[in-house]
Amino acid sequence: MSLSSRSAVAIHALTMLARWSDKSLTSAEIADSLASNPVLVRRVLGSLRDADLVRSTEGRGGGWTLTRAPRAITLHDAYLAVETGPLLSRHPHPPSNACEVGRNMQALLESEFQDAEDAMAERLGRTTIADLVTKVLAIEREAQLNR
Repeated sequence: MSLSSRSAVAIHALTMLARWSDKSLTSAEIADSLASNPVLVRRVLGSLRDADLVRSTEGRGGGWTLTRAPRAITLHDAYLAVETGPLLSRHPHPPSNACEVGRNMQALLESEFQDAEDAMAERLGRTTIADLVTKVLAIEREAQLNR
């Protein structure tokens, strides 16, 4: 399975939870920010909970909160929590061994694709949820100055 919108939803939700870390947020509040369906958001939050990135509390005043400091959660953590399988799709079935391209393509692509996936993991691992909160706040301050 390749990269899906689940990663973007997860990162958005984690950034919201970090931005308003002084309170719990409901899945409906997060869904409103995403202009999305709360059911989808709850599924993604469930995966984040399974990865021990968020927790939920029930009842009045309940909702979702982070389990770690925002600076301790990387975009790669969010990606790993919600995506399954490799980023780049491989051959769905073995190519023909009778063809020189077919015989060799899987191994060649595997090496290239693995290098690309490693680079993506390294890059996403450099950015934390705290970094995104800082950037959001800076963009908002700049927008207010320009109004």
